[in-house]
Amino acid sequence: MKRYIIALLLLVSCAAVSARTVYSLNDNWQFFYKLETSSDYARHISLPHTWNLDALAGSGDYMQTTANYSRDIYIPAEWSGKRLFLKFYGVQSIADVFINGHHAGEHRGGWTAFTFEITRFIQYGQNNSVVVVVSNAYQNDVLPTSSEVNLYGGIYREVELIVTEQTTVSPLYYGSDGVLINQLNFVDNKVDATASVWVTSTLDRACDLYITVRAPTGEVVYSRYLKGRIEEGRPIDIPFSIDEPLLWSCEEPNLYSVTIGIGPKQEDEVTVTTGFRRIDYSSPSALRINGVRVPIHGVTLYHDRAAIASTLRTLHYDEDMEFIRDIGANAIRSATGPHSQYLYDCCDKNGLLVWIDMPFTRAPFLSDVSYFATDRFRNNGLQQLREIIIQNYNHPSVVMWGISSLVWERGDNVLEFLRQLNSTAKTLDPSRPTVACSNQDGDINFVTDMIVWQQDLGWERGTIDDINVWREKLHADWGNLRSSVAYGAPGSIDQQSDETVKPARIDPRWLPERWQTEFHEGYARNIMPDSLFWGVWINNLFEFGSVRYTDGISHTGLVTFDRKDRKDAYYLYRALWNRQSPTLHITEKRRNMRQDTIQQVKFYSSAAEAPVLTVNKDTVATRQYAPCQFISDSVVMKGRNEIVVRAGELSDRQSVTIVNALKQHQ
Repeated sequence: MKRYIIALLLLVSCAAVSARTVYSLNDNWQFFYKLETSSDYARHISLPHTWNLDALAGSGDYMQTTANYSRDIYIPAEWSGKRLFLKFYGVQSIADVFINGHHAGEHRGGWTAFTFEITRFIQYGQNNSVVVVVSNAYQNDVLPTSSEVNLYGGIYREVELIVTEQTTVSPLYYGSDGVLINQLNFVDNKVDATASVWVTSTLDRACDLYITVRAPTGEVVYSRYLKGRIEEGRPIDIPFSIDEPLLWSCEEPNLYSVTIGIGPKQEDEVTVTTGFRRIDYSSPSALRINGVRVPIHGVTLYHDRAAIASTLRTLHYDEDMEFIRDIGANAIRSATGPHSQYLYDCCDKNGLLVWIDMPFTRAPFLSDVSYFATDRFRNNGLQQLREIIIQNYNHPSVVMWGISSLVWERGDNVLEFLRQLNSTAKTLDPSRPTVACSNQDGDINFVTDMIVWQQDLGWERGTIDDINVWREKLHADWGNLRSSVAYGAPGSIDQQSDETVKPARIDPRWLPERWQTEFHEGYARNIMPDSLFWGVWINNLFEFGSVRYTDGISHTGLVTFDRKDRKDAYYLYRALWNRQSPTLHITEKRRNMRQDTIQQVKFYSSAAEAPVLTVNKDTVATRQYAPCQFISDSVVMKGRNEIVVRAGELSDRQSVTIVNALKQHQ
């Protein structure tokens, strides 16, 4: 109660400080399930929140249900004459918001932000009731309708109260800040751009505006005052130019800030951050930023982690960014939908490239239907695509929009819908390419600007070496396509096997780490040297939660769900990609109990010095059979064996016990 009173006093004390004020509403919520019949069951919670943490811990069932979140907000009498907006940064998947019993709005889609104006429902000088009815139940007209990922439900990102004057930069434009920076062209060492500003007013049809553009150094490089006409559904466009701009790139992620203000008395002010760069995807085999080819070394990211599910805070994103930097990736793919804005802010600052998917996807389950030929389905897909693009438009790190993933060209007008999505994306943002991830043949691969082929040869079918046959056919038949490749395979660190090759038919519960390692080693040997591809995407950097698998986890990640263990395949890509810090890693340390007396030692090295391997202090010959991949000659081992590899100042070691030899010795 004391915390609540302090929060109210803070609201009152800040009432007249600024024309626009933003307050966090993450605390003092009550939560109860729709089927619970009494408020006695209500739990006191803070946001972010999901109701599926028990399922994640294995102590409860995964629930697709409906629940209520409620809290009171005291609105000071001094705020009468202000406008009030509620902004939700992520609710999964359907939200209905009520203020004092009045329906303020509905949002359908779990990955994007949304804002409702609540001014007309407010009682000033009193407590006001906020109720949010949330459902993560399956709906055939809310994307995704097919997915491997858990839709955990809940208000799993932050909530804010925005208080403004009557004339304001609109918080209502597709959940964005209401300011989009459009880079028009870059010629003669000058960038021409436009700030498109959505303004809403209950009083005026015109307003005074000012714009201030600051360089990465902090100095003002452009400023202007002007009068704009307010028209519903249209922005006020403010053209500006910057001479000799500092461009954004992976090596030099220069960021500009653009401040838009309203009125001579600063009735409102919004600042956005952006960067200027040229994206060239005209070559089939290259993505260029500012004219420089950037070979993509990308990792796919999903939206959860052990113990907290989808309720990621900034500290969790910071930890994940450390993994991304350590492995040496220069790009991330936000699978199924966008992550928090904070992650893309980090990518902006660190020079990482981003591909954001929309949730038009198909999971590998025959029971699923990914596309429903209804107007409600199509309208929801278009709405979510618009929100994704507009909310992430200003991020220079975002270089492509994902239109679909693994969708089949089956059913009524699937291809037509894909073309509609692609056209919408290009209309909203002609500066960035569109991309689709595909594992199908046919016209579906010719809709977007770029295509990423998801391959599983050597896992679901065929052998790993069959990837070379596929590459040759791709060169011959579809060499004109702007192609990249994505791949991955599951592997559990809790399962170890002496078998090096995955058998044709296996128990889906049996996924030894060694098979995953063999898969990635083979693909790294065969895919990465190929100049046909503009990039390589690894599925996935982290394991993710999925009740559709036996133990509730998809083990395709290079890092475990709890982020505690890096698998062998992680170190393979670290050796190949990380140029700042060399890698030396012996594989199969977790397979430390073995039966065969004849063994070989495999390890990865990107050290400048030649590696030296010893087994029980005897030097053993090694050879490099692929970039960064080494293997020893056959070694006879008995009992307990100490293995050490050194390269310059780096070293790694493991102990291996040969079980049969130990028994014979005893």
